[in-house]
Amino acid sequence: MTQAPRTLTEIAEALGAAVEGDGSLTIRRAVHPSEAEGPEDLALAMDKDLLALLPGSKAVAAVVAEGVEVPEGIKGRIVVKRPRYAMAGMLDIFERPVHAEPGVSPQAYVAPDAVVAPDASIAPFAYVGPRARIGAGVVILPHVTVGADAVIGEGSLLHPGARIGERVEMGARCIVHPNAAIGNDGFSFVTPEPGSVESAKTTGRVVGTNVLIRRVNSIGTVIMGDDVEVGAGATIDRGTVTATRIGNGTKIDNLVQIGHNVQVGTNCMLCGHVGIAGSTVIGDRVVLAGKVGVADHIKIGSDAVVAANSGVGSNIPPKSVWMGYPAVPRTRAFEQYKGLARLKRLFADVSDLKARLTAIDGGPVKAEAEPAEQQE
Repeated sequence: MTQAPRTLTEIAEALGAAVEGDGSLTIRRAVHPSEAEGPEDLALAMDKDLLALLPGSKAVAAVVAEGVEVPEGIKGRIVVKRPRYAMAGMLDIFERPVHAEPGVSPQAYVAPDAVVAPDASIAPFAYVGPRARIGAGVVILPHVTVGADAVIGEGSLLHPGARIGERVEMGARCIVHPNAAIGNDGFSFVTPEPGSVESAKTTGRVVGTNVLIRRVNSIGTVIMGDDVEVGAGATIDRGTVTATRIGNGTKIDNLVQIGHNVQVGTNCMLCGHVGIAGSTVIGDRVVLAGKVGVADHIKIGSDAVVAANSGVGSNIPPKSVWMGYPAVPRTRAFEQYKGLARLKRLFADVSDLKARLTAIDGGPVKAEAEPAEQQE
């Protein structure tokens, strides 16, 4: 889709930013400074490394950070205070929406009793189950499955291969990326008598055995708020009896696993490879960095941040930063890392002290060799 031209002033107004120089310049594209092909390209040079590319760029208009010097060849510029935030707004302006044909494709299957908004788009080879409700402006791309009684909120976008389970409810403007699965059965099983996991938790030993493993069916669902985004290959399990819930504005990265009965608050960020076990409660605006693992029945307070590769096995209070394996408060984690770094020197000091004591007692004056794992 070809973008309609805009003036530099119009773009600045959309960003809430200031214009310096010629605001009447016509802009058709936003580009990397090195990829500008002519005067209608807008060079995105908010980073100082990109700013250095402007002298050799063919662009005559640029977006720059506040307080920087701009080369003479730039006739007009948009000046922004927070570059990364401005970048998000800029990419909204120049977004290239996915291609979607209007209406329901003859090659799609839509159940006779499903309710589909007139302006929704359903691509070939998509499936919409019985009694499902598809809201206004929804785009469903090829090979998407929407289960029976599911609700897809207005303006949502389901990328190819997304799987929306039965009874799942999605709010408005949600985005589900390829091959994400929402509404899977939870990983919940039980043994007739206390099994190995229960005995290991209570005694630290394996006493019982798992002679029979019986599945616990998941009769609940998943309820997502507005403006939720689910990354490619992510999975969200339905609740056992009630619902797994994802709050408004939460962003879930690729390959994230959210277990049954988990409650995630609003505007959270769950980065790639995060795994959250069942019945965990996560507050609002929580950030879990890549590969964070969270044990079951944990509570993480609002505005907490957990660093990458951490293993969360205990509750985390609000507005705190935790890290490590197992995760502890950041200051304690750094103390532990410093202590580990000092171990080699500590072993050497102890060895020296032992040698000195032996000499005082009249024994041979010879330091013991360091253990092999302590030697360089």
